[in-house]
Amino acid sequence: MIVLVSQTACMHKYTSAADTEKLNKEYGEVNNDIADLNSKLTAAQNDLPVYQSKAKAEETNTQSATAESSLQASKAAQGDLKDVKKARKKAGKAFSAAKDANNANIKVKKQNEKIEKLTEQISKKKKRLQDLDQMRMAIAAKSGSAVNTNKSLADTAKKNPAGTIKNSIDTAKNPIDTIKNSTDTTRKM
Repeated sequence: MIVLVSQTACMHKYTSAADTEKLNKEYGEVNNDIADLNSKLTAAQNDLPVYQSKAKAEETNTQSATAESSLQASKAAQGDLKDVKKARKKAGKAFSAAKDANNANIKVKKQNEKIEKLTEQISKKKKRLQDLDQMRMAIAAKSGSAVNTNKSLADTAKKNPAGTIKNSIDTAKNPIDTIKNSTDTTRKM
């Protein structure tokens, strides 16, 4: 249900000065969403090398186990029952190592997909911010005044310290700084 509401909100078009408050609220929410997605993206990108190194280690382990299994199998072909049992055991270890390597590669693939998905979501949110900026400019042009575009975070914080994060407008280009600056200005008060 939340997804449906956020999609409906994203599709809304603000056209009059009366919509300014709603526009600013959505602008802040989208800005906060971008900051959240950026932090998730950073975490996912930082985890990717760990998954890749594990996958390489598992592949190396698989190659080693396969070579041992092959060597033991050739001994078993000319040996006795004891050699056959050792070969079977080594083959089982090689198979297990191959499954581990496959699972590690699947994790790398999923992590890459997660990064792509987060990047796409960030791109959509940034597009929505651009759309909101255009709507804000259209409303400003229509009403003949700037609609809260020249206010600093400090001015916003003086009027409504609790809403500073949600109504931060000027720093949409860097959402992480928006949150830091908003927090700093509310502490000064």
